[in-house]
Amino acid sequence: QLKLVNPSQYRFEHLVTQMKWRLQEGRGEAVYQIGVEDNGLLVGLSEEEMRASLKTLRRMAEKVGADITVLREREVDYDSDFPRKITEVLVRKVPDNQQFLDLRVAVLGNVDSGKSTLLGVLTQGELDNGRGRARLNLFRHLHEIQSGRTSSISFEILGFNSKGEVVNYSDSRTAEEICESSSKMITFIDLAGHHKYLKTTIFGLTSYCPDFAMLVVSANTGIAGTTREHLGLAMALKVPFFIVVSKVDLCSKATVERTVKQLERILKQPGCNKLPLLVNSDDDAVTAAQQFAQSPNITPIFTLSSVSGENLDLLKVFLNILPPLTNSKEQEELMQQLTEFQVDEIYTVPEVGTVVGGTLSSGICREGENLVVGPTDDGKFLRLKVCSIQRNRSACRVLRAGQAATLALGPFDRSLLRKGMVMVSPEMNPTICSVFEAEIVLLFHATTFRKGFQVTVHVGNVRQTAIVEKIHGKDKLRTGEKAVVCFRFIKHPEYLKIGAKLLFREGVTKGIGHVTDLQAITTKENGLEESLGPGQLSF
Repeated sequence: QLKLVNPSQYRFEHLVTQMKWRLQEGRGEAVYQIGVEDNGLLVGLSEEEMRASLKTLRRMAEKVGADITVLREREVDYDSDFPRKITEVLVRKVPDNQQFLDLRVAVLGNVDSGKSTLLGVLTQGELDNGRGRARLNLFRHLHEIQSGRTSSISFEILGFNSKGEVVNYSDSRTAEEICESSSKMITFIDLAGHHKYLKTTIFGLTSYCPDFAMLVVSANTGIAGTTREHLGLAMALKVPFFIVVSKVDLCSKATVERTVKQLERILKQPGCNKLPLLVNSDDDAVTAAQQFAQSPNITPIFTLSSVSGENLDLLKVFLNILPPLTNSKEQEELMQQLTEFQVDEIYTVPEVGTVVGGTLSSGICREGENLVVGPTDDGKFLRLKVCSIQRNRSACRVLRAGQAATLALGPFDRSLLRKGMVMVSPEMNPTICSVFEAEIVLLFHATTFRKGFQVTVHVGNVRQTAIVEKIHGKDKLRTGEKAVVCFRFIKHPEYLKIGAKLLFREGVTKGIGHVTDLQAITTKENGLEESLGPGQLSF
């Protein structure tokens, strides 16, 4: 907008409608640039005009129930006697049907690069002591505390209120309080860096569908160990990523520069084709966040320290402005489809019963809804009822497409469930298969890849060993070759969709691709499981 000085009533209403539409498009966020003409010419406004324009913008935001934060001001060199300024303003309104805006960020990087410590510092609000105090609250198992290595997937939340201030566990808040006082929530998925836990890391990336990935690289070791592998995973799954160079307090400026140069060199290689953008100031952070969401080829690089707190604020500014990837239209289309919930984790909670955690990939799920879960080992689907829903550790009545949550299933028998199952609405008639075809690219293999080879296949939340039944048009495959391959699951049928991204690995063998064809076993034939065993709900 050029200027918004004393608009007429009609113009004001028009501007408000326009703001509503923009907020809806950006899922509750919009950035206004004041003092810029529609064609992008930087004209700038005088002090009074700018004040009046911001006042009008505030009035507009109040009318639609939004808050505004000034991101940055800039003086422009325009042929005039008095200084002229441009201002960028973030307008944020939580959608009416939602508690907060939600972004999921997966955290990747080599072992000992400081992933859990960085998350501890961001979410607890206090700096690390250099010996791993900040990460203690993130660990889920005793052996993780003893060895200092993450081996499971943990979730951490960081909130921003509508003014763009950080809301975290400092001031001794609980998770529920963070959810209540935030208008934007970032859920960090803390993954394991050690090579031994690679399958857990792949599972976290494929099944939790993160919006972005944060690759943490230690400044003193540079690109080592699993860093390249994690970078490759993020690229294969087309997850836009940004890079954080941690531990800059431990080494000299020259070492940090060397690590950054090493990263830039790798990002510019033909395989990556990314444009690195080093963030050194608030201005850079604002630009990086806006450009990053528009073009996935830009990779922001932050250099920070979890001990001295250097440049941590830049990362917070970036995360605050980072817009969601999908627009509201795409999410509404997903919500109109039938319910489908991916089961990623299963727990037994005292006095609650069986609880499943995962992501709702389409439709809407309400408390008290009747769904079917499967496929079991013999390809059947079992009936169950959703007793209650929790999201980010606080109760929630309705779950919408794309949100992660835990559902309590009451007295349902836990032994009937496993990771990789889906819960769908009974009228969906889901397709399950044991044999499927996929177009794959073999990324790395020591010898030749041929019929009879066994690999672990990851498709979304499905993870199972499959045998290569047939390679179409070829006898064998070598590194870098492409082909359509027929796989057969060795244990039980799974629920797959055509077009789903696929990763497979076995030792050093790796490949990526997508599902092209399914040999469906129709659920009509094997029917819904009517014989209700002990501990199941009958209707």
